[in-house]
Amino acid sequence: MTGHLLSAITPDRIWLVLGFAGQALFASRFLVQWFRSEMEGRSVVPLAFWYFSIVGGLVSLVYAIHIGSAPFAVGQGSGLLVYARNLYLIFRERAALRRAEAGTS
Repeated sequence: MTGHLLSAITPDRIWLVLGFAGQALFASRFLVQWFRSEMEGRSVVPLAFWYFSIVGGLVSLVYAIHIGSAPFAVGQGSGLLVYARNLYLIFRERAALRRAEAGTS
C-alpha cells in the first residue's frame, strides 16, 4: 500500500503541486486584502498582502523557470521588484515615524 502511494509521487506531480501552491499563495493576497478592508470598513492594503505577493511570486517564478515559460517568468520576476519596493517604502515610512515620535517625546 505504501509503495503504491509513493509511486504516485513523481517529480512532475511535485512540480505541478508547487505551481498550484504558488498560484494559491498569490491569490490569497486578495483574500487578505478583502478581509482587512471589510474589518476596517475602507479599502486597505495590509502588510500581509505584500508578503503573500512576494512568497507567491517567488514560488510561481521558480515554477515558471522550471517549465521554461519566459513570459510567465518575466511577469513574476518583474512583479517581485514592485512588491519588494513597496515593502521597503512601508518600512522606511514606519522607521521615519518612529524617529519623529522619539524626537517629540
